[in-house]
Amino acid sequence: MKDQGFTPRTQKAYLGDVRLFLASVYPKSLDELEALDVMRFLTKVRQGGAGDSTRNRYLSSIRTFFTALIEHKYAQHNPALHLKKSKVEKNPLPSYLNESLLTAFLESIEGKYQIRNVAMFLLMSYAGLRVSELHQLNVTDYQRQNKLLQVYGKGRKWRTVPLPDSLTHILDMALNERIAPRKPSEQAFFVSQFGRRISARMIQKIAEAHFAELKEKYSELRGQALSSHKLRHTFATMQVIAGTDIRTLQELLGHSSIQTTQIYTHVGDKQKQEAMNRVVPYLPKAVKR
Repeated sequence: MKDQGFTPRTQKAYLGDVRLFLASVYPKSLDELEALDVMRFLTKVRQGGAGDSTRNRYLSSIRTFFTALIEHKYAQHNPALHLKKSKVEKNPLPSYLNESLLTAFLESIEGKYQIRNVAMFLLMSYAGLRVSELHQLNVTDYQRQNKLLQVYGKGRKWRTVPLPDSLTHILDMALNERIAPRKPSEQAFFVSQFGRRISARMIQKIAEAHFAELKEKYSELRGQALSSHKLRHTFATMQVIAGTDIRTLQELLGHSSIQTTQIYTHVGDKQKQEAMNRVVPYLPKAVKR
């Protein structure tokens, strides 16, 4: 997986999946395993509450494992090769925060690391960065003079994101207050309190804590699944509502396929429908039913 460029996060997930599978079929040998063994395991995963996407990831993990075993001549066949993936709902409509809730979220961030945390979440909600991209961001990726950010995204692809003045101002503040790394050679833009590159999971935890506070204040958010990725959805949705064309949005988000970006156009359609619905109260009373 390292050789093929899998991210550390994916490597960890796949290895964990395979360990669970092997534990479930022990003490069978690799050559004894059949498609039915894999199916039994996936069924058990389902019964444990896993959804379609998680079930498919387990299947991919097992397939990848046996493909590697066959390649290195540790196994003769791949029992997961011909099993079908579950059908997953395509292009679900993404949810997002409206402008007032986004402002409330950002203003709720306080404490010793306020500037760092605000800068991180501004980059998600106003520049469309993923959590993994924040984690990987280096000081050298920020071109202060040109007001540009070089982002290393999915598929090991770089993209350039122009930054508004208000955002560069916060990034400058974050750099000035950047925690001194334990290693002088550390180039991470965002550093943890322990002097290391801040982890993706820590970014998620910080967001979750502030979203929990927001739910206490705003009853309409209770019961909703709020995560840091919601901020990226918010960025994309605001761009669509503002009239940004789909190709430009695709580049800003770093999507390899425009089909992934097109889910946000449906959000724009919803906004148009709501705008038209607001006209109804102003119709003449004589024609209202």
